[in-house]
Amino acid sequence: MLLLVTHLPTRFYFPRSDVRLDKLGGSANRSHCPYKGFAEEYWSVPGVPGVAWSYPHPYPAVAAIADRIAFYNESVDIIVDSVFLPRPDSPFAQTENRPRSV
Repeated sequence: MLLLVTHLPTRFYFPRSDVRLDKLGGSANRSHCPYKGFAEEYWSVPGVPGVAWSYPHPYPAVAAIADRIAFYNESVDIIVDSVFLPRPDSPFAQTENRPRSV
């Protein structure tokens, strides 16, 4: 599922069953988006804190992303239909601009 957000890269929200959670470490990060709600689940990989997140209870307008997992495209390789997507440049390309532990 794709989610378009103004002035940010398109985010890919994957079904939880399609993500290798055993390869990700937990993170205590939490963030709020005025359009989506609270992202209360975050995951990390070595050297990339908070690389993935989920909205367990998003706002009704984006209810379809509930429990799906998104990644910062700025930090991971994404291939769609055998085409490598270049990593976008956004404020979130720098990990210090990402949500912090609470």
